[in-house]
Amino acid sequence: METKKTPFWQQVNGLPANFWVACLMELLERLAFFGCRAIAPLYLVASSAKNGLDLDFTQKGYIYTVWALIQCILPMVSGGFTDRYGYRKSLAIAFVINILGYIGMAESKPLADYLTAQGWENMNFWVFMVAACFVGTGTAIFKPPAQGTIAKSTNEETASMGWGVFYWAVNIGGALAPMIVALIRGEVDWHLVFYAAGLVTAVNFLPAFFLYREPERAVSDKDQDAGKGIIATFVSSIATIFTDLRLVVFLGIFSCFWLMFMQLWDLLPNFIDEWVDTSDVAPYFAWFSQGWVTETGQTKPELIININPATVILLVIPISALIARMNKVAAMIVGMVISLVAFVASGATGLGVVCVAALFLFSIGEMTCSPTFNAYIGIIAPKEKKALYMGYANIPFAIGWAAGATIGGHLYEAIANKTKLAREYMVNNLGMDAARILDEEALPKDDVMATMASAMNGGAGATVKEATQVLWDLHHPYLVWYYLGGIGLVGTIGMIIFYFATRTEETNTGSE
Repeated sequence: METKKTPFWQQVNGLPANFWVACLMELLERLAFFGCRAIAPLYLVASSAKNGLDLDFTQKGYIYTVWALIQCILPMVSGGFTDRYGYRKSLAIAFVINILGYIGMAESKPLADYLTAQGWENMNFWVFMVAACFVGTGTAIFKPPAQGTIAKSTNEETASMGWGVFYWAVNIGGALAPMIVALIRGEVDWHLVFYAAGLVTAVNFLPAFFLYREPERAVSDKDQDAGKGIIATFVSSIATIFTDLRLVVFLGIFSCFWLMFMQLWDLLPNFIDEWVDTSDVAPYFAWFSQGWVTETGQTKPELIININPATVILLVIPISALIARMNKVAAMIVGMVISLVAFVASGATGLGVVCVAALFLFSIGEMTCSPTFNAYIGIIAPKEKKALYMGYANIPFAIGWAAGATIGGHLYEAIANKTKLAREYMVNNLGMDAARILDEEALPKDDVMATMASAMNGGAGATVKEATQVLWDLHHPYLVWYYLGGIGLVGTIGMIIFYFATRTEETNTGSE
C-alpha cells in the first residue's frame, strides 16, 4: 500500500528549530563569503592604479586552485572531527579563522607593497594566497556542522524539500552580497568589502552560541569513536570514503557540474568586464541603484553574476517541490543538461542581455541538480556519519573548482586576455613600437584599449567598443566557454551512465 505523502508546507512547518538556525548561520556565512568572491576576481587582476593586485589570469587561477583544494578537501577530515568533538566547537573555530582571512585580504595590497619595498618578490600573489588559505580553512571547518545539522534535521521524505529550503537561505546571502558589495566598493575601494565580510562573520557568533543546540550523537557513533585520538579520527575519516565505490564514482562525475558553476563566479566576471557590453541592461540595474553601474555606463560584473542567486531565491522552493518525486539521479541529469547549455551561452556573445538570460537559465539547472545532490548524499549516508558524508559532498566541489581554476586561468590568459591581445595586435597588425607597447610601465594596463582604438583606421581612430569587436572577431575569446563546457558534457554523459548502472543495481537487489 502506497504511503500518503505529507504536503509540502506541512513538511516545512515540521522542521525543527535547529534546522532554521543552521539556515541563518549559512546565510550569514554566504553573505560574507560571496561578498568577498563577488569582487575578488576583479580585485586580483585590477591594476595598481585602481588599488588592485595587478596579477595575471594564470596567477589568479593558481590562487583559486589552492583555495579550492583547502576549502573542499579539508571538510572530508573536519567532518570527522565535528562528529567526534562537537558541532558548536567547530563553528566557533571556523568563524575565528575566517575573520583572520578576510582581514588579510583587506590588507593584502598595503602589506604586499610593504614587503615588496623590503626586497621580497611576487608579494601581491603570496599575501593574497595566504589570506585565501585562511578563508578556505575556516569555510571548510564550517561546512560539515552546518550541513550535518540539515542532514540530521531531515529524513528521506523531507530531504528534497529541506535541502531546497536550505539552498534558498544560502542564496539569500549569495544574492544580497553582490548588491551590497557594488555599493561598498564604489569603483576601487575593494578593502572595505573584505572588512565587511569579517564583520558579518563575527555576527555569526550570536546564533551559534545563543540559538543553536548541539545535535545528539548516535550511540553507534560514540562507540566507534570511543578512545580515538586526533590521528585515528583523521585516518578513519580518509579511509571511510574508499569503502563505498559507488560514492567515489558519483562524486567524480558531479565534479564536472561544479567546474561550470565555479567558473561563472571566478572567470565570468572578468569576461564580462573585458568583453561583454552590458550597457543594454544597465538602465534596469540603475533603476534600483546608480551605484550598480560604472562611470562608463556598464553594469558592474558582480551584479550580472547576481542573477544566479537572485533566481534561486525566487524559484528554488517551487522547483524543489516540482522535482521532489523524481528519481534523484534523473533530476540531476536534467539539471546538468540545462546548466551545460546555459554555461556555454553565457559567454557565447558580447551582449549583456544574452549573458543575463543564460545566467537565469543556468540557475534553473542548478536548482534542479545541486540541492538534489546534497539530498542524495544525506540519504545514503549512515546515520552516525552524517557530518562526515556531508564533508565528502565537498569533494566534487574541490575537484571542479580546482581544475576549473587552473584550466580556466591558463585558457583565459592564452586566448581571452583582452589587454594582452590588444598589445599583440598593436605590434603585429598596426606595426607599433614593441618596446613601448609591451612595456607595462610605458603603457599601463588601463590605457591599452584606448591606445589601440586611437591608432586604428590608419590613425583616424575608432571607439574602444569597435576595437574590442576587432579583437573578438580575430581571436574568438568565447571559445573559453566551449572548452570548459566540453568538460561539463563529459560529466553529463557520465551521470546518464551512472543512472542506468544504479537502476540496474537497484533492480537486481529488489529495491525500488
